[in-house]
Amino acid sequence: MRARRGGGAGASEGREVWAYAAAHGLTVVTKDVDFVELATLRGTPPRVVWLRLGNGTTAEVEAALRRHHAALVAFHADPDRGVLELRRPTDS
Repeated sequence: MRARRGGGAGASEGREVWAYAAAHGLTVVTKDVDFVELATLRGTPPRVVWLRLGNGTTAEVEAALRRHHAALVAFHADPDRGVLELRRPTDS
């Protein structure tokens, strides 16, 4: 799989990513609300980590994932959760 910069995944690409992640037991990490909506409608797998971080560099995304490590571990351990939303520290 590859990282995508810019706008959200197109419908065809989004379905492809969803199917691949589901077939291989992966979690989709995305800024795209479309994957959150798919998780809500279809359930899991795959599970979704939704990055609500705004615009930022790859280093800022990495820092956010590191900052939320405990939440990510808890999410991974809880089979009943399909979506984990991560926000900037200043967001409520």
